[in-house]
Amino acid sequence: MDKIVNMESIYSKIKPYLLLHLVWRLEDFKNGRTEIIMPDNFIQCAALRLPKATTFKPHKHKYHTITDTDRVAQESWVVLSGKVKVIMYDIDDTILAEPILNTGDSSFTLHGGHNYLVLSDEAVVLEYKTGKYINQEHDKVFIKK
Repeated sequence: MDKIVNMESIYSKIKPYLLLHLVWRLEDFKNGRTEIIMPDNFIQCAALRLPKATTFKPHKHKYHTITDTDRVAQESWVVLSGKVKVIMYDIDDTILAEPILNTGDSSFTLHGGHNYLVLSDEAVVLEYKTGKYINQEHDKVFIKK
């Protein structure tokens, strides 16, 4: 897989070809549409900076049966206000990076582990992750500090 440009891309030190985390900054938004996440990932995201009166053809999305059962949950945080530190872990649970997200920034965990620490008095965040979420015991393995 090609390395993604115009953002912070964090690769595994154990498997250097494996993209684990991305940080997308508000200043990374370009005019038009920019695909942030490569299409072979379960979570998808595009950045859109569009002028007034931009519109699209009305549409709906088709249902698909997913037969690939070897998937890991992927997660994204979009900081609407505040400041958040993301602790990004490699596949062996060692810390790889600790970027600070400000208003308008986002992080994506495709593989590996993560944690978040709110640094401002308050943070307002949108969290996106792939589903179907069953429960904590079924879907998470906690990293020992």
